[in-house]
Amino acid sequence: MTNTTKKTFGPNTLAVRAGQVRSQEGEHSELIFPTSSYVFASAAEAAARFSGDSPGNIYSRFTNPTVRTFEQRLAALEQGERCIGTSSGMSAILCTLLGLLKAGDHIVSSRSIFGSTVNLLSNILPRYGITTTFVDSTDYQDWERAITSDTKLFFLETPSNPLTEIVDIQKVADIAHNSNLLLIVDNCFCTPSLQLPLKLGADIVIHSATKYLDGQGRCVGGAIVGSDSLLGEDIYTFLRTGGASMSPFNAWIFLKGLETLSIRMQAHCQNAQQIAEWLNSQKFVETVYYPGLKSHPQHELATQQQSGFGGIVSFEVKGGKEQAWKFIDSIKLFSITANLGDTKSTITHPGSTTHHKLSDEQRLEVGINPGLIRLSVGLEDVSDLINDLEQAS
Repeated sequence: MTNTTKKTFGPNTLAVRAGQVRSQEGEHSELIFPTSSYVFASAAEAAARFSGDSPGNIYSRFTNPTVRTFEQRLAALEQGERCIGTSSGMSAILCTLLGLLKAGDHIVSSRSIFGSTVNLLSNILPRYGITTTFVDSTDYQDWERAITSDTKLFFLETPSNPLTEIVDIQKVADIAHNSNLLLIVDNCFCTPSLQLPLKLGADIVIHSATKYLDGQGRCVGGAIVGSDSLLGEDIYTFLRTGGASMSPFNAWIFLKGLETLSIRMQAHCQNAQQIAEWLNSQKFVETVYYPGLKSHPQHELATQQQSGFGGIVSFEVKGGKEQAWKFIDSIKLFSITANLGDTKSTITHPGSTTHHKLSDEQRLEVGINPGLIRLSVGLEDVSDLINDLEQAS
C-alpha cells in the first residue's frame, strides 16, 4: 500500500495493510528484521546513506524495516505524516521534549497526567534547565495564565490517568497556537480508534504502545506522531543519537496488535460502560469516574471529541486506603497489576503504585484520594467481571 493510495482507504483497512513492503519471498505477514546493521553495495553507497543523500537502511538503532512498517501504519491511523517508534511510552515523551527544548525553556502541562510523566517534568527535566508549570486541565484560563516568554509547548493527556478527565483539545490547541506554542497530546487511553488529536489541532501525539496498541501485555514500546517537518529534524536526531529505539520484534508485535485495535477498543468500551453503570449503583462506592456516564463532568465533550468512552474505569470506595486494599486483595479474576490496555482486566491502587512518587499534596490536588481504584476493563465476559467485583465488595 503506497502513500498515494492509502488516503483512499478506511481506518480498519489501514490497520491491517498500511506500511507493508513485501520482500522477494512474497510473504503475506510482515517480516521481522532482527539485524543490527546492513550491507552496502559500495563505499559510495555507504557514504550516501550516512550523509542522507540516499535513502535506505543504515543501522537498526534508527533504521529498521519492521519498525518502519509499524511507524507508517500508526502514522496512517493517526492521520499524521510521520511516526517515530521508541523503546517505551516514557522514552517517546523524553525524546520529544529533549528533541524540541533546551535549557531555559518552559512547559505548561496538565496536572492530571501519568505519575512517571509528573516525575519527569517535576524532578528530572529541571536538572537540565527545563521547567514546568502544572495547571487544571479543564480550566482553560489557567492554561493562558501559565504562559511565559519562555514557554514553548503545552502537554496534556485526555482522557487523563486515572480519573478520565476530558480536555477540549481544540480549545487548548487554539490557546497554544495563538501564542506560537506547540500542543502535545498523550492519546494512550483512546488510541486512534476512538480519538484523532491531530485532526483536533494537536501538533504531536504520544503513545505508550505497551498499552492498547499491543493489547495483550506482551512487550514495551512507544511512538511519536506528527508532521514530517516537526518530527524529522530535532526529535529524530535525538532518537538517532540517544538510542531509545524500538526493537524489531516489539514492532512486529505492535503491528499484529494494530490489526485488531478497532474491534478490541469497541469491546473494551462496551464492557467498561456496563461495569461503570454497575459500580454507579453500588452502596460501597463513593464516586465513579467514566466518561460514558452522564454524571461525568465532561460527558458531553467526550461524546463530541471521541467515538467511544474507552476501557478505563476508576472509582472511589468508602473507607479510604484500608478498604481499597481490602477490596483489591479480595479480587479473584482481575489481575492486580499497574499495566492497562490488556485483553485481561486489571486492577490497581493508583495512590500507592502509578502515582506513588507524588506527594500527598500533589495526589490530593489531582483527585487521587486514598480510596481510589483504577480498572482497565478487558475482554472477558462482562458478567464474570461484575460477579468478581461484587464478591470482593
